[in-house]
Amino acid sequence: MKLKAIIFLLAIWSQSLFAQKNFEVDVNNIGATVQPDMYGVFFEDINFGADGGLYAELIKNRSFEFHQPFVGWLPFGNVEVKNEDPCFDRNPNYVRLNETGLRRGTGLENEGFRRIGLKKNDTYRFSFYARSLDGDEKNFAIELVSSNDNIIGRGKILVSGNNWEKYQCIIKSNATDAKGKVRVVLRSAGKVDLDHISLFPTETWRNRENGLRKDLAEALYDLNPGVFRFPGGCIIEGNTLETRYQWKNSVGPVENRPLNENRWNYTFKHRFFPDYYQSYGMGFYEYFLLSEDLGAEPLPVISCGLACQYESEECVPVGDLQPYIDDAVHLIEFANGPVDSEWGKVRAEMGHPEPFNLKYLAIGNEQWGEGYVERLIPFMEVLREKYPEIKIIGTSGPAPDGENFDYLWPKMTELEVDLVDEHYYRSPEWFLANAARYDTYDRNGPKVFAGEFASHHKTRDNNLRAAISEAAFMTGLERNADIVQLATYAPLFAHYDAWQWKPDMIWFDNLQVVRTPNYYVQQMYAHNTGTNVLTITADGANITGQDSLYASAVIDENTSEVIVKVVNASDVIHDIDINLKGLNHSIENAEVKITGLHSNQPEAINTREAPNTLVPAHSSVWADESGFKLKVQGNAFYVCRVKIEK
Repeated sequence: MKLKAIIFLLAIWSQSLFAQKNFEVDVNNIGATVQPDMYGVFFEDINFGADGGLYAELIKNRSFEFHQPFVGWLPFGNVEVKNEDPCFDRNPNYVRLNETGLRRGTGLENEGFRRIGLKKNDTYRFSFYARSLDGDEKNFAIELVSSNDNIIGRGKILVSGNNWEKYQCIIKSNATDAKGKVRVVLRSAGKVDLDHISLFPTETWRNRENGLRKDLAEALYDLNPGVFRFPGGCIIEGNTLETRYQWKNSVGPVENRPLNENRWNYTFKHRFFPDYYQSYGMGFYEYFLLSEDLGAEPLPVISCGLACQYESEECVPVGDLQPYIDDAVHLIEFANGPVDSEWGKVRAEMGHPEPFNLKYLAIGNEQWGEGYVERLIPFMEVLREKYPEIKIIGTSGPAPDGENFDYLWPKMTELEVDLVDEHYYRSPEWFLANAARYDTYDRNGPKVFAGEFASHHKTRDNNLRAAISEAAFMTGLERNADIVQLATYAPLFAHYDAWQWKPDMIWFDNLQVVRTPNYYVQQMYAHNTGTNVLTITADGANITGQDSLYASAVIDENTSEVIVKVVNASDVIHDIDINLKGLNHSIENAEVKITGLHSNQPEAINTREAPNTLVPAHSSVWADESGFKLKVQGNAFYVCRVKIEK
């Protein structure tokens, strides 16, 4: 009797462990167009994502413009901050070094952004603006210093003349150190003024001066993003209107872009970073240029005249919005205008006479209430008349439901915005439960932009469980591509030693980049966009969580391939027959290329010590006459591609 019971239980267990399913894809029913720019990235300067991150500058507070001007610096000898007769009018502070000849030198050390990452045999471009007060030649030693205070790189600069001039030298590092610093020493007696002290790797993304950190930019490029939303987020709004992001301050000569306090420096008291500022070294020109490099549509966000509603009630009266509206108009001119226009000329002088072909503009971030609506109206009136080709993006507020959401969506429909920006920071369970969210959306109103979303596991880790839930949710975005046209995960970057918010798609320190499983989910979607939606069903119904399975399908009419995405959010292994209904010829023995992300440990993460714990694996199966078989592991996401025409 006991033996029979054991056999019975084993049979039940084996059936649950290897469950058989049948999915049907209708290849003749070509559905909605999938926008080629549907899957992209959203950049916000949070977690030291710009200065100290993607922006390759290694010196913190290079122009001494922080509220405490020596933050980041350790002066020694006689060093003082001055601002008379400055080198740059919008960054007037500089330092005066006075070496009497009685010491071994006067100068400064800079700690960088949680120190400076230096790599053995790499070279670095050091520069500053300087003037010798008596006009005589002065000798500077520039030293790269390791974490144990050894000098691992040396350079020399001779300064002469009492007018401001730029000087530079190339320094090679003799060792690798994630926690280095740079030392500037005046060896000659006399007084010298210094400003805009800078250190860049000579090898940046596309080898541009004032460039981007190569490994971080490469991680973005490898995503194959279709759209690039920038520069925020809440920093658009600012804690106050004074500290909002003003794009005009972020263009023109980099040395004369005024500093701005970062929105995220004091927000979270348990992650307190009073040294977090925005140099604007990576400004709107650099954002547009990066969009072009990535092959992504630029999607800038601008202030609507409301400071962050979480932090402040400060707002611009509706009747006083004209300067803000002018900023929007001038931004479009900066991006698209001819070289003889006021702001098109600025773009051209920065090195890009061709337009950036801007198509999207978001007015406000995640504002809410009547105050947002009444401010959006005058923006739209002007922009619709002057630039009717620009797609305007409004918002549904900071949450995917609730009072603000329910108020704003009808208003966005009434105003006829082109897209509504929805944000979701929710649990994995929410993402799994909402895979059918858009199946019943009104097809006659604005389209949807999933502008900020991330699955927040209870640990707030970037683990597989969170990534799988995002993949499941995104099958619903893809199935409803007629209404959902853009989607971007958020936030993008986080410095291991200086983060304010998690989870984040890409983690880094001063030398290393770690791509999360969430990153790979986004990459798998963006590399497999297809051109049109196909129906995929099980027992005649969309696959939206039955037995914890989720699926979507598209066709790429450019390559004649069917692309099937399958998510398994459970531990149960499934054997799935995927039948391609409506083929006009056999595909027997056609190769089905499979990319899979899987682990038996759903809470596994990628770390600096083990960055490749969770990475996609590639395999193949061979099709039969009208489909193929897929063994779906537990806690897994698969993308399958098969050519259906010879």
